[in-house]
Amino acid sequence: MNQRLEEARANASIPYDRYQQEFQQSYEKAPYYRDGQSWQDYEPAYKYGYDQYASATGRKWEEVKSELEQGWDKAKGESRMAWEQAKDAVRAGWDRLERAMPGDADNDGR
Repeated sequence: MNQRLEEARANASIPYDRYQQEFQQSYEKAPYYRDGQSWQDYEPAYKYGYDQYASATGRKWEEVKSELEQGWDKAKGESRMAWEQAKDAVRAGWDRLERAMPGDADNDGR
């Protein structure tokens, strides 16, 4: 695991296991939820957003979105979701870790 990812996780106020529980309890209520999709479909998207936020520290979502799309097929594991279905959950994972970090690391006002 890269050092920036470890530093970001160390500085995050919510460890991944708690973060995962929050999403697991609420993913079916998310505006992007699609009937017929399970936690096994959504969890890789949340984790991917969480993991990738740290490796893109200081960059905005819009700057990395196409890179994340290119990496989704490898990252998705057993998820049945294509990028178009998963991208909002990936963004939610990204945003959740960003909000846990001190300040506005990517200067997007969030």
